[in-house]
Amino acid sequence: MNFNLFLENLTNPALLFFILGILSVYLKSDLEIPANSSKFISIYLLFSIGFKGGQELSREAFTPEIFWSVIFCIGLSLLIPIYTFFVLKRKLNVFDSGAIAAAYGSVSAVTFVTAASYLETQQMSMHGHMVAIMALMESPAIIIGLVLISLYNKEKKQNVNKTEILKHSLTNGSVLLILGSLVIGYFANAKQAEGIKPFTNDLFKGFLAIFLLDMGISSGKKLKSFFSFGWFPFLFAAIIPIINGTIVALISSTITSDISNRFIFAVLAASASYIAVPAAMKITVPKANPGLFLPMALAITFPINITIGLPIYLSIIQNF
Repeated sequence: MNFNLFLENLTNPALLFFILGILSVYLKSDLEIPANSSKFISIYLLFSIGFKGGQELSREAFTPEIFWSVIFCIGLSLLIPIYTFFVLKRKLNVFDSGAIAAAYGSVSAVTFVTAASYLETQQMSMHGHMVAIMALMESPAIIIGLVLISLYNKEKKQNVNKTEILKHSLTNGSVLLILGSLVIGYFANAKQAEGIKPFTNDLFKGFLAIFLLDMGISSGKKLKSFFSFGWFPFLFAAIIPIINGTIVALISSTITSDISNRFIFAVLAASASYIAVPAAMKITVPKANPGLFLPMALAITFPINITIGLPIYLSIIQNF
């Protein structure tokens, strides 16, 4: 891995604000981002990345590469939950295994946004269709996780309402907003998009830094009780994403030669959902422990990806 690239990522202001958030918890500071403000910033980030992606997509022609990229990523969101479920089931119950597997097969919109920003610091940019691909990866992983729980649940009292979860995964606020913004950005012409460019582009990195500060505070609070579950969840959350991201960084060359798109493929494979999946599991699998799968995704996998994961994946792609 390029050591200078690693150091550059560690001095990224957005990442440093994330670390500041964790530090504030351990210093018992009263620093916090109001819940309404945090929600607004989340909405803004999804809206901005979706709209900009739609603008980029409007300039692209649909090609076989885009088609195979979609198939490739949906395949990842189906395969990752299956293999991780059987790894997890060796140590955890069926409900927790299915929920965690769904989280790691799904994606983190915030990790995606951070990766897009990271590409800009490297004077690169992803293609617009990657935004649509990211949104499409949410639902398949959730559905596979629930099917696995249903198949391996010996109690048979924990029935999974597949219609309800399919509806929820498709109408989840994060998925709906980013897809809706993508469509609006696609149909808006350049002159219309220029009118809101200061909002969608110029403010983006500042809002991202504040949001990661809030994520750092949330992660710091969840880490306190997480270690009571032993070392297995920690090791899984730290190692499996790096393995997934590294493998996809290597094999994605069979889909495209574009470095930025391969990098996003790797990030999507490595990230874990801590918004859509927890919301879905709360409704359909109440026996799954959110005190386990939520800290794994948010407090372990997310910071590992944005500190060491991003430069590792990019370095692998640039050198192989």
